[in-house]
Amino acid sequence: MQHPLERFHHCPLCGSRRFVIHNEKSRHCDDCGLTYYANPSAATVALIVNDRGEMLVARRKKEPARGTLDLPGGFVDMEETAEEGVRREVKEETGLDVVASEFLFSLPNIYPYSGVDVHTLDLFFRCKVADANHATAMDDVAETFWLPIDRIDPDDFGLRSIRQGVIRLLEHREWAFT
Repeated sequence: MQHPLERFHHCPLCGSRRFVIHNEKSRHCDDCGLTYYANPSAATVALIVNDRGEMLVARRKKEPARGTLDLPGGFVDMEETAEEGVRREVKEETGLDVVASEFLFSLPNIYPYSGVDVHTLDLFFRCKVADANHATAMDDVAETFWLPIDRIDPDDFGLRSIRQGVIRLLEHREWAFT
């Protein structure tokens, strides 16, 4: 796998070609002095469980992993907290309003997008929603449905970090019901 900074041949500040490897996480411009670090992008993942012990899952409409299962979520926007991001993403993808969220854990991921491997840090939240019975597939989601937790197969989830997160959630089922 190519390091994200391998594609940078010019300084993004001054355009110099003297944009050289500084260390394993950064490049440095010998002309203007900029040191640019490749840090992960923040993304959110929502664990939403209804009172029947079912988890809300989505089917991906687009690549990567089109057609596989996913959990609602997505990239955090600039000037937005992770909590705001998970609320917005759940609303955009399912039409549901998050009324409470609690951070559970995070996992690193590599998300291929437009020919670039975007390193992400996926932040998993337990979310409570208003009117859970009215989830609607929207945005980049092909369908949403409630899946009994005991019927969840992590291999049905196409993105590595989501699959790993689902395994972790199944190992800690108490997270879904507290």
